[in-house]
Amino acid sequence: MIDLKALRDDPERFARGAQHKHIDVDIDRIIELDTARRAALRDAEEARAEQKTISKSIGPEIGRKRGELKSAQGDARTTLEAAIAELEAKPTALKAKVQAAEAMVAQLSEPLNELLLHVPLPPDENVPHGDSAADNVEIRQWHPDGWNQEQSYEANRGFKPRTHLELIDKHDLVDFARGVKVAGTRHYAMKGDGLLLHQAVLRMGLDLITQEHGFTPMSVPVIVRESCMVGTGFFPDGMEQAYQVNESNRGAGHDLYLTGTGEVGLMGLHADEIVDRSQLPMKLATMSTCFRREAGAAGRDTAGLYRIHQFDKVEQVVIDVADEATERSHHWAMIDIVETLLQRLELPYRLLQCCTGDLGSKNADMIDIECWMPSRGDTDDADLPLGDWGETHSASRLHDFQCRRLNLRYRDDDGKTRFCWSLNNTVVASPRILIPILEMHQQANGSIRLPEALRPYMHGRETIG
Repeated sequence: MIDLKALRDDPERFARGAQHKHIDVDIDRIIELDTARRAALRDAEEARAEQKTISKSIGPEIGRKRGELKSAQGDARTTLEAAIAELEAKPTALKAKVQAAEAMVAQLSEPLNELLLHVPLPPDENVPHGDSAADNVEIRQWHPDGWNQEQSYEANRGFKPRTHLELIDKHDLVDFARGVKVAGTRHYAMKGDGLLLHQAVLRMGLDLITQEHGFTPMSVPVIVRESCMVGTGFFPDGMEQAYQVNESNRGAGHDLYLTGTGEVGLMGLHADEIVDRSQLPMKLATMSTCFRREAGAAGRDTAGLYRIHQFDKVEQVVIDVADEATERSHHWAMIDIVETLLQRLELPYRLLQCCTGDLGSKNADMIDIECWMPSRGDTDDADLPLGDWGETHSASRLHDFQCRRLNLRYRDDDGKTRFCWSLNNTVVASPRILIPILEMHQQANGSIRLPEALRPYMHGRETIG
């Protein structure tokens, strides 16, 4: 959850942040519940303190009065008996008071925590305001030698491009029909050179980040507990995008979920830990299969490899100290890794500063990277695609949002325990990245030229077809 003390100190900032992200959350109700819960906590603490004080003094007092009772007669005896009864009743009354206050705390905590889970991290001040991805701001573009982004594909290459679907069919790279037969829409079966290319680009990405940039390669579970999804900020908002494995009905005690990114497993590995300052930064990378329901995407990119339910991804995660300057440095270093990869793949790309409406609940800041895909976008008079950018990477700064939920902390140099900060970014996701690789490197005869950096991962081959 977000820092409740920070929300208490500046509720307007969180209300404004939720509004800019178009997330509906009742900040006033949170303040009301928090105030009542804190009052109940004080009542419980005061009753426990009084209970402790009385426990120390009540025994000797009762003993003294019982001694007096032995020789007391008449009204004096009656008075002593009443006093003893009153003293003996005090612990019971205070116990009931403590229990009532604790029950009130529990009663208020449930709705408070539920609301807090929906409070988004406010966007950083540098993030432009906007309603959707259409309002994202381009930072810069990069193009390989010989490619003019202002011209059509035909003007650049001298021939009309085939779509990745046509190239897949020509070289028998993917069997969509049998994939759908096995698992339904948005599924596929990669085959032959298609699978080899898929594996090659993933291994190229993993080698880049681990061998050249020192990230630790790790395997992670892709089927996780709900607490991992909540801890990384994918639940409760976004729950509709995850595949659920209903284990609770089969006696397991809890359901499991298929992850949509290796980030969930990488972050979940260190939940409820206090790491030593010397262990930071932790730079972790994984290659994992990812699953997304694509709920709400009906009718969008239904053909081809762009929007599918299962894919593989090399993911990078950095966990470090709570410092914004350090976080920003990591952010651009992670983006630089991706730019290196795309430049080696000789793919035109652009960087986009995401606006507030496109951030999602967990991000303080996010930069998307999009590759040029000739088969996307509007069509010309001959009904041929004019090309468009397609998202292939997202680089996020999350401050302490995930680490606070996961209870992932470090001990600072002064011995104080603080929540870590985290970042993540795609290194490469396939088969989506195959769209620009196939389309941008196709030749006039329909063959696919393999970029030089990719050839070692394709057994030295220079072309497909």
